Amino acid sequence: MNKYVKLFSKPLVFPKTGTLRALALLCLLAAGTAVRAQDSILNSYQRNFMRASLSTKAGILLDAATDDRASEFIGQLYEYALNFSLQNAELLRGDPELLNLTVIAARGAGTGSYTRSIDTLWNVFNSFRDSQVKIAVLDALALLATGNVQIVEHLNQFLANQNSLYRSNMDVDISTVSACINALGILGGESSFPVLFAVIIAGYPEPLGAQAAEALEKLPGDTKANLTEILRKNPPVEKLAVFRAAVSSRGMSSAEKGAFAQTALEIGMQKDSALNGNGTALALLCSLAIQTLRDLEWTRADQVVLRYFYQVQSEYQEDRTTQRRDLLLEVISCLAVMDSSDAAQALSLQLGYLNSQFERTSKDKTGEYDESLVLGVINALGQLGDRVAFDNLHYVGYLDYPERIKAAAREALNNLSW
Repeated sequence: MNKYVKLFSKPLVFPKTGTLRALALLCLLAAGTAVRAQDSILNSYQRNFMRASLSTKAGILLDAATDDRASEFIGQLYEYALNFSLQNAELLRGDPELLNLTVIAARGAGTGSYTRSIDTLWNVFNSFRDSQVKIAVLDALALLATGNVQIVEHLNQFLANQNSLYRSNMDVDISTVSACINALGILGGESSFPVLFAVIIAGYPEPLGAQAAEALEKLPGDTKANLTEILRKNPPVEKLAVFRAAVSSRGMSSAEKGAFAQTALEIGMQKDSALNGNGTALALLCSLAIQTLRDLEWTRADQVVLRYFYQVQSEYQEDRTTQRRDLLLEVISCLAVMDSSDAAQALSLQLGYLNSQFERTSKDKTGEYDESLVLGVINALGQLGDRVAFDNLHYVGYLDYPERIKAAAREALNNLSW
């Protein structure tokens, strides 16, 4: 009996290689157990999914997503559901319950980062006409397909086709186009520049143009330089479209928009008279640029705006239409925020001219003047507050203007800095 006690009281020693083999075997057994457990969970959900009615299948996916073990199998389950949708697309393509199921599976594949579903998602996109399915797929691809050149090219081609259809006055689904623009912006493929720019000039509702401009900002390369180049070289209608999209974009800062508007005004002035027809794309480009510079108070453009003021002022003298007068008032209101002594000098001279013109016509008993123009200049001078305007503002009080004009002049005088 003692010899057995003695024997088992000694520590057991395994050969070195035997120990390693035993540990390896234990790891393999553990891994196999984990895989079988994962397979078992997945298989269980797959069996329940296949046995369930179409209306219940979506609920199974939603329940599975809340499972504590979801990270182990959920991507594969979404893929399984997407393949089910593909297999039944021909027969049940318009069924609301299948569409709902497909949307849930597509969104789940995207948020679950299951990249193996990329090709399946694209097949789903091509197999269903429903916009909600397409949008869900596009949103998922935006999350999954970074660096996937083939998917970017697929999306480029789809958007190019939609642009062509829209320009041909054919119906397109705006929400799907919007989702595609968003996806291309997130994926950031340099090859997407032409097709995104085509959105801007296709004539879509304006929010889509701004969205395309934001997407362009996300692409590699100097997008602002590219947009400026388009502004310089492309036809007037495209210049106008690019400008509208750029200044509406949330991707550009106020400073960038101000600089872009300044460039647009310079280009519009060089190419054509801003007042030539007043309905041309270039005329509208200059008008919108002036409004943008005024709203942003982009004072660096003071000299450009001043040159434009002289141009508009000269053309107003040649043809005093209401449209020309309104544009002159726009430029005057823009000069009022330029914080420039040159602007104050120009507007003071303008008021002096208006005063002398009114004084002359008063002697002829006609007393002709444009009240909105006189008030516009007076208010702008008050806003600038430069004392260079003192003499001409003060002289308003000696003329036979209505009291409202004299009151505006007194208020402007009070605002002058000394």
